[in-house]
Amino acid sequence: MVQKLEYLKESPSQTAGPYVHIGCTPNFTGIEAYGGDLGATMKTGPVKGTEITVKGTVYDGMGMPLRDAMIEIWQADSNGLFASANETRGDADPNFTGWGRSAGDMNTGEFTFETIKPGSVPFPDGRPQAPHITAWIVARGINIGLHTRIYFEDEAEANAIDPILTRIEHQNRIPTLLAKPEGEGVYRFDIHLQGPLETVFFDI
Repeated sequence: MVQKLEYLKESPSQTAGPYVHIGCTPNFTGIEAYGGDLGATMKTGPVKGTEITVKGTVYDGMGMPLRDAMIEIWQADSNGLFASANETRGDADPNFTGWGRSAGDMNTGEFTFETIKPGSVPFPDGRPQAPHITAWIVARGINIGLHTRIYFEDEAEANAIDPILTRIEHQNRIPTLLAKPEGEGVYRFDIHLQGPLETVFFDI
């Protein structure tokens, strides 16, 4: 007798909102938990390298700021080393987590990261990558989190030979991946989900 198979069915996709802040950044919403929101602090002590602040806003296709977006970032330390058990090239800065999470301000939508300028990381084939930060964006209306990279406008020489930037077909869109200096130690990186200034997103 043939046995009936109970195949698992895929769950329908869901957006991250409208309660993403409550679940991922409860202290940000006024709910005290964990002694602080996870990812809110990337520097746990004196760090090596140049300390910087990265600020930005996520905009929709109409140019309106999203007030319920949440951004996560991953990056190397100032020597290009990751705080990971899989890092085999050396020991990363013990006072730098390399991972951060920031919810957009409820009034302006602006996110903020107090971090350090990352060092160069080798591409799989050994070529040096320009200093960059990987970013992941979720918000109400986004079914699958969006991935992009934050490069730095003042790293023009490194950007010109970066293995990822040089592969982008429409080179006129590279500026959407560049964080621009905005005062001493401060960079602005706005993210546009749609429209003429749409940020380059990566299929990961």
